[in-house]
This record gives sequence, structure tokens and C-alpha cells, in this order.
Amino acid sequence: MDTNDFGIIDLAGFPKDIYYMYQSEWCPEKQVLHLFPHWNWTPGQTVDVWACYNNADEVELFCNGKSMGTRSKGKDGSHVCWRVVFEPGTIKAVARKNGKTVQETERSTAGAPARIRLRPDRSIIQADGDDLCFITVEILDKNGTLCPLADNKVAFSISGSGTIAGVDNGSQTSMEKFKATERNAFYGKCLAVVRNSGEPGKITFSAASPGLESAGITIECR
Repeated sequence: MDTNDFGIIDLAGFPKDIYYMYQSEWCPEKQVLHLFPHWNWTPGQTVDVWACYNNADEVELFCNGKSMGTRSKGKDGSHVCWRVVFEPGTIKAVARKNGKTVQETERSTAGAPARIRLRPDRSIIQADGDDLCFITVEILDKNGTLCPLADNKVAFSISGSGTIAGVDNGSQTSMEKFKATERNAFYGKCLAVVRNSGEPGKITFSAASPGLESAGITIECR
């Protein structure tokens, strides 16, 4: 299979930053404020911080509570940008319309990987032997912040009325198998796809990695 780095989602179906930029331009019915990149860098390093937004007049950026300035993308712009000297902590974007805050979002510096979080796309699937549940696997620090540079190998186990249909992490350069019971995280995430076996009941799914607190979920098959 040929792949490349273009597109608004990666191989695992995770949205890229540009996904939110298009969303801000083409989906006026949805309030969008997306701040990127992550906030794990080398102290003193200068970082270009971008925000894409809609339904607002301007966005102000704060770094650890200090204003980095207010920007407006104007009529033909697609985003706003600041050059910020990195210091550990939190950056926050505040979008305003007519002087009133309409949305806020932030990025915080993550500590060392500490635990796994599982986020299934749904908790109930059909017991028809075909229905799938897509489980996002995230590496978090002790405070629950996503670790954007984590690449821990995560092992999966399953029991009950289902099997592991495939795994992925979105990396274009990964040589790992899609049919497997483990996967390295990529930018702190990977994906497991679970399929019903054709029988009603429950699926018990868990994920573990050395040195991390493991996680488990239950999926109903009806």
C-alpha cells in the first residue's frame, strides 16, 4: 500500500491540525478554536504557535497567564500565529466576538508517561460478526495530559464475544503489522479495532505497557 503525508487525517483516522483549519473555514455552524502544536519543547526554544478559528473577531494567546498578543486572521486569512519562547506550563487561546469571550482552548506541557486511557467510539455494537468498535489508546502523564512525544509499545488483550480486527498508530513510516496484538504509540496515540465474533455478550478489552498503569473497558454486543 502506498501512503504519503498529505490529507487531513492520518492512517489511523486521527485528525491532523489542518483538519481543524478546514473545519473552521467550511463549517460555520460549528464553533472552532484549535491551538497547535503541542507544548513539549526545549526551554528557550522559539516555537511558532498557530490557532485556527471561526465565528470570532480575534484570538488572544496567553503563556502561563501572560498575554502574547491578540491576532485577527482578517478577511482572507486561514489562521493566526505567534512566535513564543517555550517555557514549561500552559498556553491558552481565547477567541472573542464583539469583545466577549466565545471559546477557550489550551495546551499544557506533559510530564513523563504514567498511564493509558482508552476511548472507544461507542460502547455497544451489533452481535452480527461484522460490527466494529474503534478504540483510541492514549498515553497520559500523571495529571491526565496527553504525552505528545510518547512512543511506548502497547500490548492488547481481549476476551468474550470479540476479536482484535487490526491495530494502527497513524505513522506513515511504521513497518508494524496491522494484524497484531500490540502497537507503538505515535505522538502519544495508537488505535485498536475490535470486531464482534457473531455472538451476543460482552467484550473485555485491555491495554498495557511496561511502567504504565494499564486500562480496560467493556463493550456490549447485542
